[in-house]
Amino acid sequence: MFVDEFSPVFKQLTAYPVAFLGGFVSGLLRLNLADEPVKSWLDNQGGVPSTSTTPASGNGSKPTSISID
Repeated sequence: MFVDEFSPVFKQLTAYPVAFLGGFVSGLLRLNLADEPVKSWLDNQGGVPSTSTTPASGNGSKPTSISID
């Protein structure tokens, strides 16, 4: 039972150990990928693309507001 719950974690750890440990450490340190020291380092490494300049949808429409009764 205990092993079944953590099997996806072990699969990711064995498949991509460096990426997994990097994500684990950044989660422990609560690093935000949009903060400047991390963002500039990732841009130099060619890692995570900057999502702040790309629109969420291709047609450029704004999100619509909904009301829930």
